[in-house]
Amino acid sequence: MSKDCTIQDVFHRFYPSFESTHSISPAQRKAAYHIMNCKTGAFGVNVSVCEDCGCISVHYNSCRDRCCPMCQEFPKEKWVDARREDILDAPYFHVVFTVPEELNPIIYSNQKFLYTALYHAASDTLSELAADSKYLGTDIGYICILHTWGSTMNFHPHIHAIVLGGGLDVKNHWKDNGKEFFLPIKVISKIFRGKYMAELKQLWENDRLEFHGSAAPYKNYYTFKELLNTCYTKEWIPYCKKPFDGADSVIRYLGKYTHRIAISNYRIKDMTESTVTFSAKDYKNQGLWKEITISGEEFIRRFLMHVPPKRFVRIRHYGLLSSRNKKKKITLCRNILGCKKYISKLKDMDAPAIIRLLYNKDICKCSSCGGKIIPLPTEQHFIKPKPHMLC
Repeated sequence: MSKDCTIQDVFHRFYPSFESTHSISPAQRKAAYHIMNCKTGAFGVNVSVCEDCGCISVHYNSCRDRCCPMCQEFPKEKWVDARREDILDAPYFHVVFTVPEELNPIIYSNQKFLYTALYHAASDTLSELAADSKYLGTDIGYICILHTWGSTMNFHPHIHAIVLGGGLDVKNHWKDNGKEFFLPIKVISKIFRGKYMAELKQLWENDRLEFHGSAAPYKNYYTFKELLNTCYTKEWIPYCKKPFDGADSVIRYLGKYTHRIAISNYRIKDMTESTVTFSAKDYKNQGLWKEITISGEEFIRRFLMHVPPKRFVRIRHYGLLSSRNKKKKITLCRNILGCKKYISKLKDMDAPAIIRLLYNKDICKCSSCGGKIIPLPTEQHFIKPKPHMLC
């Protein structure tokens, strides 16, 4: 197989047989068809002609699915650029919240409830501890992003939090702890564990949980109770990375995490009639890259595990960065700190102008002669998508 094999190629080859032998949710089926039909003409085409040389250009529309590897770059750039206006010249930290792997079967069976519980536990932990005068005594701001995968596409739900290292106290005075993170990791671990387990138990007591597949044994009260006891005895290990080097590095770093999917095209190394080979980091060997070969259907299964529930919001803003607070309070913080405001570069720009700025490519000029291109009527070129392909 060509080394230019893509995730779309993998789905074309293995998804039909996978679909016929596995139970697939509507959200997973929709994502699969979007990936297979992205930029193929199934979602319509744009046809343009050069006024000077008559050269005709055909552009196939993308699916815009958030799980599609071909559709993340443009929305990522626009989102990250919009966040420029919220960034302060202040310390920022990256905190990762994880849960014991023993909980994975129950979380996968109850994604909407237990993913949401991850946000609740992480945000309540950060906000309550930051407000405690023993640590900082302020209202802070942070962004939480859910990832559900490890490097091998295994199921590994965790929250990435980009945390502002200072905040406003009750008198609206700025306080921070310099380049040292203001919260002890062991305290974060204990509080986060308590909050997540409390919400899990509450969902159980209210009979809100479902138990499918490998989670089925936990329908039994005593088995579920044993699981809770096991999780309480484990160390829940949150991770805090070193502070960022300035506001620009925060902006660049956000782009790495906000619109990432389980695996990207560049990691696909080979595909045969029955297998897929891809690269992954081996964290048991100092994070070195290695190649892994699995069956094509197993690749599809792993990929589809990470399709989020319908309308589930993966990127959430809290505290000073919440939509309710940020316009007023971020401006106040900026005035107190005396830092400059980062202006959005892409705001109010149309798509051709954004592409010209980001990629130095003018899609309004003919690639053959440099003349002006104009669109042709698209009705005759539009291919109506099937119902399951519609967003």
